[in-house]
Amino acid sequence: MEFDSVNWIAVIVGAIAAFLFGWLVYSPLLFFKTWAEGSGVELTPDSKPPMGAMLAQIVGLLFLATVIGVTATHDALLTALLAILAAASLTASNGGFSGKSTAAIAIDAGYIIGAGILMIVAQALI
Repeated sequence: MEFDSVNWIAVIVGAIAAFLFGWLVYSPLLFFKTWAEGSGVELTPDSKPPMGAMLAQIVGLLFLATVIGVTATHDALLTALLAILAAASLTASNGGFSGKSTAAIAIDAGYIIGAGILMIVAQALI
């Protein structure tokens, strides 16, 4: 079975690393203001992250980390890279259809690529 030899610790560590990477990418330290303006997100002092979107993000990261874990068991790095690029391309497409700025689209797609790379590194190191 495809899941028998998956390194689940690396899957979880990769998903957590990717989630934390997202906190950094979308934080005021990096691209929060540019992303918010380009995405049409209004900033208020009491703004809180939408919990439903945060939950969907965690689930999506776990799914992608699992795909990366399965590809690692088959030495299929190219397949992993194609999955990451597919997710980034679909994210960029959604951003374009929803009217995001080029900068916001690049931040979103770049985050997906960075998250995928972190997942691959987790599989390689753990």
